[in-house]
Amino acid sequence: MRKSILAAAAVASVVAGGLWQPAFADTTPSAALDGFTGTWAVAPHSSGATFNRQTIRQIVRTSIGGSAARIRLSNAFGNQPLTIANVHLAKRTSGSSIDAASDRAVTFGGATQTTIPVGGSVVSDQVAFAVGALTDVAVSFYLPAATGNATAHDYGFQTNYVVAGNVAGNATLSSPQNRGNYFFLTNLDVQNANAAGAVVALGASITDGVSSPDNANRRWPNDLAVRLNQSGRTVGVLNQGIAGNGLVVPATGQTASVRFDRDVLAQAGVKWVIFSDNPLNDLSNSRGSVTGAQLISATTQLITRAHQAGVKFLCSTLTPFQGAGGWTQAGETGRQAYNAFVRGGSSGCDGVIDQDAATHDPARPTWFLPAYDSGDHLHPNEAGLQAIANAVNLTLFDATGTPPASTVVSYRARANGLVVSTSGTTLVANKSSVGGAAEQFDRVDLGGGRIALRARVNGKYVTAPNGGAGALMANGTAAEPFDEIRNSNGTVTLRAVVNNKYVCADNVGAAPLIANRTAIGPWEQFDQLS
Repeated sequence: MRKSILAAAAVASVVAGGLWQPAFADTTPSAALDGFTGTWAVAPHSSGATFNRQTIRQIVRTSIGGSAARIRLSNAFGNQPLTIANVHLAKRTSGSSIDAASDRAVTFGGATQTTIPVGGSVVSDQVAFAVGALTDVAVSFYLPAATGNATAHDYGFQTNYVVAGNVAGNATLSSPQNRGNYFFLTNLDVQNANAAGAVVALGASITDGVSSPDNANRRWPNDLAVRLNQSGRTVGVLNQGIAGNGLVVPATGQTASVRFDRDVLAQAGVKWVIFSDNPLNDLSNSRGSVTGAQLISATTQLITRAHQAGVKFLCSTLTPFQGAGGWTQAGETGRQAYNAFVRGGSSGCDGVIDQDAATHDPARPTWFLPAYDSGDHLHPNEAGLQAIANAVNLTLFDATGTPPASTVVSYRARANGLVVSTSGTTLVANKSSVGGAAEQFDRVDLGGGRIALRARVNGKYVTAPNGGAGALMANGTAAEPFDEIRNSNGTVTLRAVVNNKYVCADNVGAAPLIANRTAIGPWEQFDQLS
């Protein structure tokens, strides 16, 4: 079963001038500064499920390995105290079966069971348990009494198992019921001295993995974990997507703004957050009544909260959704405004993942590339999810937090034969030669033929302000991408990703550089000097 990004719940009003803020519990960060890093997580929300005298065995896919582990159990949305007993960790072999030799009992303050108050959560004692990267771990426990409303994560796209009786330590479960949800379990953390930290993927159904195959671990955060592992980086990847979840409009689960402290800042070892597709639900569920300005304001608040906690905030553009049931022209206008903000140099984002550029059809930019469309024009298929993961620049997770500059370059405009200079903060082709830092730029390789330029005179990144409508400025605090095009005559042309237009030395070079051309002529060509 697949859940649409369009929530079934009625859309509530957005509070003017602010965000919808219902009360919620379980927001206090865990003791995350004790050498633990998250290797797996799901975002909790309310469900109608109940259990009584049953064992649940749940399968989690790790992102990084470690020598010790612990789990977190949640009663955040329960309506009565929750007792959990006989908890076990083990390596999963297949189906509901585990490697019995790997089985370890899990305790809570030395006790074999724990009772969690309404709205609360509990972190287990650490267990000496060797965890492999990109492997399956089984977490099993017994529910000895009626649970009341279960805190759950729907649409996990992983088969989990429920069986009567207290059999959490059994190597194989006899005739279990298959469940596609996670219940009460929200986190698996590991100890790994080489871990650089964890990145949280905060999002909605695209992040949660809608349209990915069941039991295949092909959500884009899983694909990102594979890329990080293959690159030699030890970074935990924590999927905090909820299908149907919004940023400012309450729908499925608490809004991203409301759950931000619990689902991002309270994660073990969190260093980065990738904010993904929640705003698409606001645009589609509201039929365009939520504006780009409201989404930008809400995202700016999240950026501030992340920075106050010492967490880097990586922004994502929104993927196309024309053809989907919730698409409107007003919603598309909001999407374009939000994407221009994300790509702009003054957003406050610490990096950009351009999901839009990675998935849209160049011939019809408001539609998915057909090869990436699951068929509903809203969710990318398996190839599209991989394309999103591939759009993440892995150097964002290095110690510097920004891609390294590969060369120092200058540019001479073919329009007038003069060198581009930073005049104040505006870029103009007005110098006869390279005289110093004002005419020099760090060329930052973003991969895939994209670069950013950082002005040596002030250390700021070159931006195409106002969605490309303004003159190029050296005023950005985050790298803004440009496509670097090598022409057959040896010149270079830059195309601003923010509006897909070419940079021009306007008015035969007498006017500031601006990204406003749809074709390459002499005014759009530059000699790159190094």
